[in-house]
Amino acid sequence: MTSKPSPFAGPLEIALRSALSHLGGLDHQPTAASATLSQLRARLAKPLNDSGISPEVVITDLVRDVQGGLLGSAGGRFFAWAIGGSVPAALAADWLTSAWDQNAALFACGPSAAIAEEVAGEWLKDLLGLPTSASFAFVSGCQMAHVCCLAAARHALLLERGWNVERQGLCGAPPLRILASNRHGSVERAVRLLGLGEGNVLDLDLDRNERVTASVLRTALETAPGTATVVLLQAGDLNTGAFDDYREVIPIAKGHGAWVHVDGAFGLWAGASPHFRNLLDGVADADSWATDGHKWLNVPYDSGYAFIARPAVHRAAMSHRAPYLVHDQDARDQIDWNPEWSRRARGFGTYAAIRQLGRAGIADMIDRCCGHAATIVEGIGQLPGTEVLWRPQINQGLVRFLDPRAGATDADHDRFTGAVIQSVLEDSDVFFAGTTWRGRRAMRVSVLNWQTSDRDADTAIAAIGRCLTAQQAKVATSPGTSF
Repeated sequence: MTSKPSPFAGPLEIALRSALSHLGGLDHQPTAASATLSQLRARLAKPLNDSGISPEVVITDLVRDVQGGLLGSAGGRFFAWAIGGSVPAALAADWLTSAWDQNAALFACGPSAAIAEEVAGEWLKDLLGLPTSASFAFVSGCQMAHVCCLAAARHALLLERGWNVERQGLCGAPPLRILASNRHGSVERAVRLLGLGEGNVLDLDLDRNERVTASVLRTALETAPGTATVVLLQAGDLNTGAFDDYREVIPIAKGHGAWVHVDGAFGLWAGASPHFRNLLDGVADADSWATDGHKWLNVPYDSGYAFIARPAVHRAAMSHRAPYLVHDQDARDQIDWNPEWSRRARGFGTYAAIRQLGRAGIADMIDRCCGHAATIVEGIGQLPGTEVLWRPQINQGLVRFLDPRAGATDADHDRFTGAVIQSVLEDSDVFFAGTTWRGRRAMRVSVLNWQTSDRDADTAIAAIGRCLTAQQAKVATSPGTSF
């Protein structure tokens, strides 16, 4: 009997060829998008079809129509935001995750998915130097990891004050505040989702090293003694990569009955490197930690991790039971730890990445990224007309480009910096982006990709040099230029 051809074979073969072509071209294709908004809309905004279309045609059209609208962020020359790539095993496992199509909510829904996640979670705690007794959740990204951790904190702090927030809600609940060091926008969004309110977040003053000091934290805690308080600390600020002094400030927070949460979206991975883990000395004494896999572990997107030192509190904030669900007595049911019900089997990608790289490979990737960041920042700093605002402590640095005109103001330098960054994007060899830090415009240097090489770092410095020289010449020939 002749077997019937699989309906999946054609579209998957097209997808494989296209994916390999895309990945193979990352070294020499433009890093920035080349298609305009109107071009992409014209290609993709097709009329809704009444009849079906063969999957081969759909995928062929999709591959054609997105061209020019894909950033080269998966490659080694993307330095704009804290975006990693994907190591081969993680990418392949992610493809299989979609093909296997397991609902990773319960062990009963996908036994292998549950065990892979269980094992990967234990490996992560080992790599990051977190307590082995901590619970964990695999979520979509660091923002949802914050939601998990802050939900657990909310439960614990309010229960201590006689309030069951899961049953009673927030109306009439005791007040809860967050004292934050180097707060990222993802925390803001998590606070909104949890109903805690942005107005209850106080940004703490930082010292010149971008750290909260013991005296500042102590004063803030004593301002409203007895108030339910979360102290949010930073492990790798998005602009500078700064780390708080956990040995100094965590005991102060704990002494005032506060819950300590650490935002370690990428910086928590310094714990996997013998060269950089000293930056995290004392971080294991916190109550919860959040980080991303799609940053420094280099797994595909939709990979964040929450860790909580008190599993009973974590479970109380997240778990759910229903008569029709099948709960296993011995296995780990993911629904007990995650905010989502239906969810993809995120554990496979993490499991595969860790197995491919191993402990030494992950440490090497982190060390290489930090080395490349230092090379790029120092190389740019040697170009005439540049100012290094922050030398990398790990993988993040800041540079500024100075308007060469006599009497140029800070506003002029801001505009000139923006013009150089825009020129770099149009150059397309590399991808950088700007930020505002301490009131000044700057260009961020962020290195998180396993594929970034010495050649990529040299290419980046050369591209900046070309664009900077061109903008300087533009000013010289047109002194009245407005950027």
